[in-house]
Amino acid sequence: MAKNTGVAAMAERAITPTVNELGYTLWDVEYVREGAEQYLRVTIDNDEGININDCERVHRAIMGLLEEYEWDHLEVSSPGVERTLKRAAHFEKVIGERVEVRLFSPDENGKKSYVGTLKAADEGGVTLDTPDGEITIPREKISKAKTICDFDQYN
Repeated sequence: MAKNTGVAAMAERAITPTVNELGYTLWDVEYVREGAEQYLRVTIDNDEGININDCERVHRAIMGLLEEYEWDHLEVSSPGVERTLKRAAHFEKVIGERVEVRLFSPDENGKKSYVGTLKAADEGGVTLDTPDGEITIPREKISKAKTICDFDQYN
C-alpha cells in the first residue's frame, strides 16, 4: 500500500535518524513526478503537532543528507488533520478514531468504501465499527485510508 520507490526508500533510510534526533517521527516519504518536476515529499509528525517552524527545521537538517539523490523539489510537511494511513504504524496510532477506508473494488456487500471507528489494526487488516456493524478489511484490499476530522467539534 505504501508508495515507496527506490529513491524514497533510500532517502527514508538516510534521514530517519536525523528526523528522530530532532524529536520528530517520520510519517512518510514519497518520490513523485508531477509533469517535468520530481518531488521528494517528507512528512513528519510528533505528539504536539507540526508547525511551519518544525518543517523548516527538518528541511534544513536533512537537505545535506539528500544531495546524492536526484529530485527537483524537497517538501517537508505535517500529515495534516485528515491523515493518509499507509503503514501499520499509521493505523495503530489512530485506533479509536474515525476513518474512511476505500477498497480497490467492491466487496461481497457491493461497497467500495467504509467509514467507522478504527477498533483494531495489524499487518493483516483493519477492523472498523461502522453504523452497519463491525467489519474486518484485509490490508491487500485497501486502496486508500485516511482519518476523518469532525470539523463541527471546533465550532
